[in-house]
Amino acid sequence: MAMRIIKGRKRTRLLVGVVLFMLAACSGGSSGGVGDEASRPSVMEQPTPTVAQGVEAATTAIPTSRNVADVRSVVSSGEPGAYRFAVEIASPDSGCDQYADWWEVLSEEGTLLYRRILAHSHVDEQPFVRSGAPIPIEAATVVWVRAHMNNGGYGGVALRGSVASGFVAAPLDSEFAAEVAQEAPLPRGCDF
Repeated sequence: MAMRIIKGRKRTRLLVGVVLFMLAACSGGSSGGVGDEASRPSVMEQPTPTVAQGVEAATTAIPTSRNVADVRSVVSSGEPGAYRFAVEIASPDSGCDQYADWWEVLSEEGTLLYRRILAHSHVDEQPFVRSGAPIPIEAATVVWVRAHMNNGGYGGVALRGSVASGFVAAPLDSEFAAEVAQEAPLPRGCDF
């Protein structure tokens, strides 16, 4: 009887070890930080919003391989009426002929609330993070954060959410508020 229990425990440990190994393999097996490629969700995973602690909120979007600029995460800080967003973007930059030229914050109705101009391409820095402020919203204001390609416009992964609840990837038609692409501020060219 005692031998049977020991074998059962060994089998259970082995099974637990296999399950943990499989989970680690599926998640990339990295214990690295936010910027590590292995810590990014695969295309099949769904993003999980991070509930804000104080005035900070973050989330990760589903990456894509299309020829568009994807918003991968938003980290907010600051105070109501003047938040700062640090936005991570993945884009197929190849130089001034093709690069993400801005990210922006829109109301749910499509009103442009803030735009951060990106003055150059990020060929060797993918994904990259750029911050912008002040973003004139309250903690509970639901907004869209999306990116724009200089030669392709909108259409990549956009995040929807608020400072209070965090941001998640959500479907957004590339034609949503397309007219704001003509509103100032606009890029004055590409440095490199």
